[in-house]
Amino acid sequence: MSQPADQDSVGYAIKRLQAALHAAMDDVLRELGIGVSQYACLTALAARPELSNAELARAVFVSRQATHQLLSGLRDAGLVESTGTGRGIRLSLSARGRELLAESAERVDEVQETMLAPLPAERREGLRDELIRCAEALEAVAE
Repeated sequence: MSQPADQDSVGYAIKRLQAALHAAMDDVLRELGIGVSQYACLTALAARPELSNAELARAVFVSRQATHQLLSGLRDAGLVESTGTGRGIRLSLSARGRELLAESAERVDEVQETMLAPLPAERREGLRDELIRCAEALEAVAE
């Protein structure tokens, strides 16, 4: 099987990493009954309780429609609670959601540690900072 013509590009390397990270996270989270998108929702709600549906969608990089589907499953599983009505609905983690997030975060941390293991400790923070700067450069253009 031949490699794509752009296999030496930075973009290709980032996409390859993203795909590998997503697959590894999905493997460890599946055992807990959630996927990467659900984990992202739980993480966002833990960091910023009382988010609206639109704010949650932006925080986890999905459409508002996709967030409705995610939230339906999370509510049915008893992981997320809501207060208010209409556009005033605010979302938060239930006690069960906080417990599942704690367990899943440990597993995701192990995946991240495996991913970063080849890098010296002093380069890990720099890598994160450089990736953030790259994302911010593209986000600034989009605005």
